[in-house]
Amino acid sequence: MYYLQRSLLCSSLLLLFFAASLCHTGTTHAQSRVLEADSTITTEHTVTIRGETVPYKATVGTQPVWDEEGNAAAALFYTFYERTDVDNQSERPLVFSFNGGPGSASVWMHIGYTGPRFLNIDDEGYPVQPYGVSENNHSILDVADIVYIDPVNTGFSRILDEEAERSDFFGVNADIQYLAAWMDNFVSRNGRWASPKFLIGESYGTTRVAGLARQLQNSEWMFVNGVILVSPTGMGLEPPAMTPRSQILKLPYYAATAWYHEGLTADLQSMELLDLLPEVEEFTIDTYLPAIARGGTLDEETRDQIAEQVSKYSGINKHHILDHNLTIPTSFYWKELRREHGETVGRLDSRYRGIDRMDAGNSYDHDPALTSWNHAFTPAINHYLREELGYKTDLKYNIFGPVHPWDRSGNSTGEDIRRAMGENPYLNVMVQSGYFDGATDYFSAKYVMWNMDRSGKVQDRLRFEGYQSGHMMYLRQEDLETSNRHIREFIRESIPAEGSPAKY
Repeated sequence: MYYLQRSLLCSSLLLLFFAASLCHTGTTHAQSRVLEADSTITTEHTVTIRGETVPYKATVGTQPVWDEEGNAAAALFYTFYERTDVDNQSERPLVFSFNGGPGSASVWMHIGYTGPRFLNIDDEGYPVQPYGVSENNHSILDVADIVYIDPVNTGFSRILDEEAERSDFFGVNADIQYLAAWMDNFVSRNGRWASPKFLIGESYGTTRVAGLARQLQNSEWMFVNGVILVSPTGMGLEPPAMTPRSQILKLPYYAATAWYHEGLTADLQSMELLDLLPEVEEFTIDTYLPAIARGGTLDEETRDQIAEQVSKYSGINKHHILDHNLTIPTSFYWKELRREHGETVGRLDSRYRGIDRMDAGNSYDHDPALTSWNHAFTPAINHYLREELGYKTDLKYNIFGPVHPWDRSGNSTGEDIRRAMGENPYLNVMVQSGYFDGATDYFSAKYVMWNMDRSGKVQDRLRFEGYQSGHMMYLRQEDLETSNRHIREFIRESIPAEGSPAKY
């Protein structure tokens, strides 16, 4: 009996302890791997921008992606920054920010570019410890509110309906359609229909926002004032990768990279970069491209002259140019330029150098730029969202999420944004590119911008800005200040005077 009573007593104590544990867990808001469809957490902060103290509130949370039956098919995680000392919110610009991939969270521009907090890195963008964030004195929050959106399966965003089709989210056009509907809902919930609106996207995010500009106009009847294309993709207008024309357009980028690594001849190396690049661009368009168009009919003397000049501008030995039929594959370039030094150069930012298992081969083992950035961004965003903005969850923050297979068919986003500009006289576009970006090189970005408007009718609403850094030009402190200043100018210039009609 004693042992039975003791056993019952122990069982009772265990039950009481378990119940107390449940109560304790509840009062401390237990973390979970189940994403809430609808949630918000708001905190108050200040940031000093260009010497001015800017008060703001930060809202992190989730908002559903509704299916046709009104059910939450997915939930998108977002971070929304609003300046709090504004008298008339209807005049306050609202910026929607996306990164790319596809499959990338909106972390890069969030804590590396336009947001009020900036990750801990050195002045050239290399990771430093301790990890974390500090004030971003160049943020655009002084002139605009910003919402950073993580598409499905990136960041903390997830599919909620197990029966939902992946094709409803993972494709050029599916992505644009569900995000436009989500943004309509967000604007309504936050009372921002009267605000001037802007879209900013980086890399694949430029494909996304180019398509969104017209989708928002045509399906949600939401007209935006400006679109900012950071390190833009081809958007259906650039020659396909690995074709001769695509490789030819890379020559100005090769020249910039070789110049940075002091791999050019003395006469070219002594030039300022911004004096060198126009010369290479002119050769590329006026001489190089027409020569390659002749294919195998090009005479030997001209072939040799072209190879000589491409070698001079790229820093690659002439015999390699001839071996590749007068063009240079990018993967070979990243491996070859500094091969004799036992180093590779980065794809996303060719200022970065890496080392491989062996110096032989035609491509590198890894992109030293990307590994460096992952090193800095991943701990910083996890710490910031959880500890400073208070979003507690056991969910993994997907810097890169599972979004494949991605349907790339039907990509007409370059034409979409042109049509959106035609339909909306208020709409302006700015391109921002880094000269050392080998993934979405700056001269191909110019080519896309030129071919976006072959008629020349909207050239006065197109703007190009280049920077002496790479894909994420803003990671270099000098360019962080300049590129944010350009965005600030673009926003102000894209808002028409009060009462100015939208007409041609």
